[in-house]
Amino acid sequence: MLSIFAESLGATASTMSVVFIMLFLTGLMNELGLFRRISHLAKPLISFSHLPAISASTFVVSLGSALAANTMIARMRAEGNLTERQTFLCAIMNSVPVYFRELFTYHLAFVVPVLGIFAGGIYAIVALSTGIIKLLIVMILGRIYLPGESDPSQEVDLPEDKKSISQAALRSLRGQGRLFLRISSLFFVMTFLVLYLSERGILQSINALPIAHLFGVPPETIVPLTIYVASPKAGITLLGPMISNGSISEAKALIVLMLGSMFMLPFYSIRSLMPNYTSVFGMRLGLSLVVISTGISVLVRLMVLIVLMVLAG
Repeated sequence: MLSIFAESLGATASTMSVVFIMLFLTGLMNELGLFRRISHLAKPLISFSHLPAISASTFVVSLGSALAANTMIARMRAEGNLTERQTFLCAIMNSVPVYFRELFTYHLAFVVPVLGIFAGGIYAIVALSTGIIKLLIVMILGRIYLPGESDPSQEVDLPEDKKSISQAALRSLRGQGRLFLRISSLFFVMTFLVLYLSERGILQSINALPIAHLFGVPPETIVPLTIYVASPKAGITLLGPMISNGSISEAKALIVLMLGSMFMLPFYSIRSLMPNYTSVFGMRLGLSLVVISTGISVLVRLMVLIVLMVLAG
C-alpha cells in the first residue's frame, strides 16, 4: 500500500508540475490578451457550432495541450461564465486536435512505415475519422442545444487597459491557484485508485480472447491481438513483418488493429483520461466526458470491424 501511495504521489508531482506551469502560462497569456489575438483562427468553426467565444481560444490551446485548454474551460465554468452543457461540448471539442496532431507525429511517422501504405493508411484514416466524427457531433449538438448568439458574459474577461507582465502574473496565480489545488488532489486520488486496481490484478485479469472468439477472428490473429492490447506499438511492430512475409493478410491485420483498439481504449481511458478529466471537471462531468469520448472511439472501430468481418467472410 505504501508503495502504491508513493508511486501515486510521484506521478501526481510529475504531472502536476507540468499542469501548474501550463495553468500559469495560459492564465498569463489570458491576462495579457494573447488568446484574443489568435482565437480568430477557430472563430468560424466555433460560431457555426454555437459554442461560447472562449472555446475559440481553448481550441487553439488544445493544439498544444488539451489539459491546459480544459483547465481554462473549467475556470470559466467555476466563475459562472459557462453552463455545464457548454463546458461539456467545449471539452469534447478540445479533444479533437490531438487526432490531427497524431496523424503526423504517430501515424505517418510510425504506423504507415511499419504496416505499409494500405493497412497503415486505413488505420490512420480510422483514427482521424474519430476526431472528425467528434467534431461533427459537437457542431450538430451545439446548433441544436446552444443559443445562436454568443452571450457577452461568455467572453473572456480581459480588460482593455494594458497590464504589466508582473500584474498579469499575479492575477494568473490568484485565478488559477484554487483550481490547481482541486485538480492536484483529485488527480492523486484517481491515480491511486487505478494503481491499486492494477496492483490487485483487477485490470489485468481481463483478456482479449473471449472478445476475439465472440467475433470469430482467425486463430493466427490471436497472438498479435494479445500483444497489441498490452502494447499497441509492440503489436503494430509485430504485424508489420507478418504482413510483409505473408503470414497474415492486410485485411486480417486491420481486424487485429480494430478489435485490439476496441479492447485497449477503455483501459487507456481508465488509466489516463479518467484522472485528467475528473480532476479538472469533477467526478460527474469528468466521467461523462470519459464515457462519451471513449464510446465514440470504440463505436467507430466497431463499425469498421463489422465491415472488415463481412468483407473477410
